[in-house]
Parts: sequence; C-alpha cells; structure tokens
Amino acid sequence: MKHIGNLSPAPGSRHKKKRIGRGAGSGHGGTSTRGHKGHQSRSGFSQSPGFEGGQMSLKRRVPKFGFTNINRIEYQEVNVATLQRLVDEKLVTNGTVTKEVLFTLGVIRIKSAPFKVLGNGDLSAPLNVTCDKISETAKSKIETAGGAVTVNG
Repeated sequence: MKHIGNLSPAPGSRHKKKRIGRGAGSGHGGTSTRGHKGHQSRSGFSQSPGFEGGQMSLKRRVPKFGFTNINRIEYQEVNVATLQRLVDEKLVTNGTVTKEVLFTLGVIRIKSAPFKVLGNGDLSAPLNVTCDKISETAKSKIETAGGAVTVNG
C-alpha cells in the first residue's frame, strides 16, 4: 500500500539527462562532450539544414531541369459522380451547388482556392452548379439532367 511518505514516480516516467559541464567528477567535465576545437565546440553553434561538412550539398549536386509556372492555377477537382452522391445522401437538398456548400460538406478543402467540375460518373438530379471552371462533358451531363451551370470569372 502506498503512503505519502514512500511515493515514487512510475517506472520509466522520469528521464533526467546527465548534467553536462559540471566538473570532472561527472564524467562530462572539461570539454562538456563537445570535443576539442572546431565550430561545433563553440557557444552559439548552429548549422543550416542540409550542410554536409563543406561537401557540395545534395540540393546543389542534383541537376535542375524543367520550368515552374508561377501563374499556374491549381483547381480542386469535383466529379459529377460526387455531386450525385451528395444528392443521394440528401446532403444537397435545394439543388444548388456552390463553393460554400462543397466546403461545408468537406468535398473541397480550401475555401479560397478555385474548383473545377469534371465529368466522371453519371448525374440524374437537376442541379444548379456554380463553379470556377467546368469540363465540357460535365456541363453536358448537368444540362442533360435538367440542371444549369454558372461559371465564375
């Protein structure tokens, strides 16, 4: 039975590191485990990530190629089949699909990023879809089902 006088921490719950630089008796006195000389032994030492001791770093050794378009627009993709699933699960009741609706339902993850409707799957419910971009097949499937498409921008 535990009494207040003989309480002890649970086994393995305490991990006290040996105190560095506290005299010769500690076994870590003198150089304080830093070795002799060199920039790592100095106070205030910090090393940039990827530094390889003066060797040409990997990010500089690997050849660069290609082109990154800084004006590229990454669209979040929503398929027609996903819209039909939302209707089947009665998550879209009034037949209107907008970015706000898709964001609140968790279909798209970033509210500020544009989304594009793609034509994968079938649609039977008439929906009024407001999107940033739409493929031709998706547009024809939505309009065939009796819906309407509005493209922003």
